[in-house]
Amino acid sequence: MKKDSSKTRDKTLISWKSLVFMAFATLWGFGNVTNGYFYFDGPKVIFSWILMFALYFIPYAMIVGELGSKFKDEGGGVTSWIQGTNGSKLAYYAGWTYWAVHITYIASKGSGGLKAISWMIFKNAETYDSFKTMHVQIVTLVILFLFAFIASRGLNPLKKMTSLAGSTMFVMGILYIILALAAPAINPNHEYLSFNWKMSELVPTINIKYITSLSILVFAVGGVEKISPYINKMEGDSSKEFPKSMIFAAAMVVISALLGTVAMSRMFDPEIFNASPEAFDSYVANGAYWSFQKLGEYYGLGNLFLILYALCNAIGQLSILVLSIDAPLRMLLEDDNTSQYIPRKLLKKNKYGAYINGIKMVVILSGAILAIQILLPSAASVLQQITKLNSVTMPLRYLWVFVAYFFMKKNEMDDGAFKFTKSKGAGMFWGAWCFILTLACCILGMYSENKVTFALNVITPVILVGLGLIFPIIRKREDAKLLETSK
Repeated sequence: MKKDSSKTRDKTLISWKSLVFMAFATLWGFGNVTNGYFYFDGPKVIFSWILMFALYFIPYAMIVGELGSKFKDEGGGVTSWIQGTNGSKLAYYAGWTYWAVHITYIASKGSGGLKAISWMIFKNAETYDSFKTMHVQIVTLVILFLFAFIASRGLNPLKKMTSLAGSTMFVMGILYIILALAAPAINPNHEYLSFNWKMSELVPTINIKYITSLSILVFAVGGVEKISPYINKMEGDSSKEFPKSMIFAAAMVVISALLGTVAMSRMFDPEIFNASPEAFDSYVANGAYWSFQKLGEYYGLGNLFLILYALCNAIGQLSILVLSIDAPLRMLLEDDNTSQYIPRKLLKKNKYGAYINGIKMVVILSGAILAIQILLPSAASVLQQITKLNSVTMPLRYLWVFVAYFFMKKNEMDDGAFKFTKSKGAGMFWGAWCFILTLACCILGMYSENKVTFALNVITPVILVGLGLIFPIIRKREDAKLLETSK
């Protein structure tokens, strides 16, 4: 019996190889390749990817490993880490930030879903891009209202499809790289662009565009803290196996980024999408679809790869829309460490168990972003702008990882099984470095020559952070009034 139970227990443990693929699938997607390629002048992004991985992503992953090891019995992720190192008030702000950044993410999902459906039906970029911005945003608002209604009724018919769509998108991204690189050997008669390996073609030009686009790369490699709960569920010595998993996952991400860039360089000349602001917006909005369309042409399969990619993307975008309305809100309002600072009206549930007033707040804030985007010149510029806005706001949640790590090292609480560094000073340095780099990229990423985009990039984080500061004051007054009434 003892032998059998041991075998059963071992089957529940995760090998370092399995964790590598879990981390890779969580961290990486084809959109990271296309965004990097278009924002950083094609092949020149290779240099930036390497620097970003070496100076940010690998330390980030190791920091998460150490925090996960220290707080292995806590289930709240970053909120629990802040609770353990800084107390409940800052834990609330961490939880609030995680929820708040999803407001811009939610605003992007409807537009992304419409774009995918348009490509699936019309198989071109021109049809969607020809729609008036006002019409597109009105339809996007309707989609937001519809999915908010679904979330408010405790229904989510797309939840089961989310995982499948996400996995399929991951496979499609890997498939693209393999087939695109193999195409010249399999079909040498097709026209391909040549990749220039000269150093002058790979080193980026450091200018205002480059500096203000770094948030795109930070956004791409962030989020590794989702893997932290598994550090103490690994086979063998987790202090050795987890960092090995992170290193291999980082290597896979680097290889995917580099090979993906090489593959795209055989399809797209940087001079084309840098020809004008309109061309750039169009490539950012449509580049992924053109990539799969060209891939089908290489193999004589027409639009097959394009249709498959658009279908997976449409399902993924719309199902994630429901999850993003519901899940982050529940994480914020159902956590005792954070809900004590939230106004009581937002804690109200309807008969379906949904936080109805919280959902209304999501609709108002995300709807406001969609309404402001009506001022943008085209449907393509909306998608480009929301991508940039997400790169400015979403990394703000990473800041709390580095805050927790800095204070864990400062207070010498690092008694977990795995340590990124044993030195208190070195640990504080890496925590501060990653915090400063993330914040700097977010702030610099706000800049845009387009006044509407610039204003939205600045105002959105200010409003979201401001609400997080105001709500505890409102709750304190509510509690004081309730106390007086009960006397």
